[in-house]
Amino acid sequence: MAKTTKITSKKSPARRTRNVSKLAADVEAPAVKPMTYKDSGVDIEAGDAVVDLIKGHCRRTFGPRVLGAFGGFAGCFRLDYNEKLFKRNYKEPVLIGCTDGVGSKIKLAAELKIYDTVGQDLVAMNVNDLIVQGGEPLFFLDYVAVNKVIPHQIAAMIKGVADGCELAGCALLGGETAEMPSVYSPGDFDMAGFAVGVCELKKIVDGSKIESGDIILGLAASGIHSNGYSLVRAIVKQAKLDIHKMYPEVDPTKSLGQVLLTPTRIYAKSIVSVLRKYKVKQVITGMSHITGSGLPGNIPRCLGDKFNAVIQRKSWTPNPIFPFLQKHGNVAESEMFDVFNMGLGYVVIVKPHFADQVAQFLRKQGETVSVVGKITAGTGRCILK
Repeated sequence: MAKTTKITSKKSPARRTRNVSKLAADVEAPAVKPMTYKDSGVDIEAGDAVVDLIKGHCRRTFGPRVLGAFGGFAGCFRLDYNEKLFKRNYKEPVLIGCTDGVGSKIKLAAELKIYDTVGQDLVAMNVNDLIVQGGEPLFFLDYVAVNKVIPHQIAAMIKGVADGCELAGCALLGGETAEMPSVYSPGDFDMAGFAVGVCELKKIVDGSKIESGDIILGLAASGIHSNGYSLVRAIVKQAKLDIHKMYPEVDPTKSLGQVLLTPTRIYAKSIVSVLRKYKVKQVITGMSHITGSGLPGNIPRCLGDKFNAVIQRKSWTPNPIFPFLQKHGNVAESEMFDVFNMGLGYVVIVKPHFADQVAQFLRKQGETVSVVGKITAGTGRCILK
């Protein structure tokens, strides 16, 4: 020890520093493995595999107005092209944009490992909002965020989105899949969507032409659609319901989980068709997409402050899932109407003289239509009777 100390003391400070540094490197620094993006949890090859799996789903939604090849940095859509008339569709086009998600319904999809239905929900939540203003859906973009990219799961999600776009008559123009293991737990995912549509300036439906005496038509829902699932999941948990079990009073052919995952109905083609039918007269004076907060919260959004919508609750029959949830959750009827669509996914307000014609036309488009109420003078409220 004395000899070591002596030798060290005779060395110059610079040399001593170099020797100490070398010794520290020799003793303390192990060999470092080269790191990759995959080591951090992001698999680029899996992402590339997803692109190969989904391109067919995207292309089947393309029409002649979609320009460019699949896989570019952005999608291009030609506004002034009509495949039948080869002329401009709109004299004074107004673009309409919407964005929305699926909400906590995706938690149920993840639990059941059913991924090909929530994509349709995603499209529906956007395009059903867009058509309320009288718009024609043009194109859609999706955003999917996951803990880990599992190609066949992502492909199933995008298949659902493409299915929804076909039902809506719009193109799936592009999207993004984000793999973020530090943000999402294993098995978790989220989805968001963005829709763009167009409307003729003079044909925008904004509720400004609503008058006392107008008739309210209700279009049947396919089920719960995509709102209220925090309450749904709470009821399932509290009542100890089995989502894998069939409950005959709900549906004797499907499990409760399958019923709860029934995709949101898309009304776009029916509504666009009826709007095109009446090109001269604006017989439809207002519309509402019945989402979160139900009929009482959504119908007033198109009423203004001079009219009320009086709804007759006995004029349609809610889907069986609603009384089932109400019973097992001991939920008050007022709460049910404040949270859920209660069997009506969309509402159309029509001039009295045209109400029967519009109802019959919508039925021919495949909709189940009920006359559910009437517009009266008021203060912008929805009154349930």
